[in-house]
Amino acid sequence: MTTSLVTGGCGYFGALLVRHLVAAGHDVRVLDLADPDAADRSNAVAFVRGDIRDAGVVAEAVDGVDVVFHNVAQVPLARDEGLFRSVNVGGTEVLLRACEQAGVGKVVHTSSSAVFGVPASNPVLPSTVPSPVEAYGHAKLAAEWACLAAVARGLDVTIVRPRTILGHGRLGIFGILFDWVADGADIFVLGDGSNRYQFVHADDLAALCLRAGAARGPLVLNAGTDRFGTMRESLESLCAHAGTGARVRALPARPAALLMRAAAAAHLAPFAPYHWMMYAKSLWFDIDHARDLLGWQPRWSNAEMLADSYDWFVANRADAAASGRSRHRTTATQGVLRLLKSATRLLPD
Repeated sequence: MTTSLVTGGCGYFGALLVRHLVAAGHDVRVLDLADPDAADRSNAVAFVRGDIRDAGVVAEAVDGVDVVFHNVAQVPLARDEGLFRSVNVGGTEVLLRACEQAGVGKVVHTSSSAVFGVPASNPVLPSTVPSPVEAYGHAKLAAEWACLAAVARGLDVTIVRPRTILGHGRLGIFGILFDWVADGADIFVLGDGSNRYQFVHADDLAALCLRAGAARGPLVLNAGTDRFGTMRESLESLCAHAGTGARVRALPARPAALLMRAAAAAHLAPFAPYHWMMYAKSLWFDIDHARDLLGWQPRWSNAEMLADSYDWFVANRADAAASGRSRHRTTATQGVLRLLKSATRLLPD
């Protein structure tokens, strides 16, 4: 039986990945700071409490492990550049050294499409040179460099870069979007919404990570759906699915981005730099390499995963703001956006 460690196994994607690994017959171990899932956790899953930057705890967690799935990260909503560096970069370096010393056979590192910033052209390929534009993306790229350095030392590390993750239970800033749509409030694109934007369903990403964990030799893999369109099309499909009367409206891109930035700086709204920099931009991955190398095929389209995420939100709305869970497993605090939500009902048709 394969023994797998999931770092950040209580975060949104980490917890889902744990379930996939258990279903695949793995003996699973979780390393995380908190344990909100203790009451529901399978007996097949052990829990190690600790900080990814603590070399002693990490050494304990990787002892006897065959495959490590590394998902610990400070996400953009944290807006803390110090934590981006110490957790996303320093923590990754601590983990990689521990894996080398313990003789771990494989590491699958979950990176981010934020390493590409605003790409000069699309689709983005595995060979496209990363060019991040904000602190989170720079930290995730530095973590990738740490992985490549470990590969040069002989550790088998595969880097997986997901597009924006959706799926049942995915909240964070999407919880605000779903809240507005559920209440029939109009939602917005920046500019005309013609930018092509690709998501990836968490189940599809987990399937790719499992395949990567079983593959010998280091790889760099980009993950996204192969059925997507523009931002406007994706949001209009969500509104049509919800049937609440919510519609998609347009805001001038540059002024809206400046207002998002100002509201975030004043702690009036839960935006991070990546949100105002990328919401009106196109970014999508070519995924042929993942198909060719690992036989992976995404199941979910943009429209299907938005509907799936929204339906879960509606069914679990009362618990969406529960504390004690990761940022992507709770709805972000709306702040001044609550006023904008109310104002949408006063806008002319």
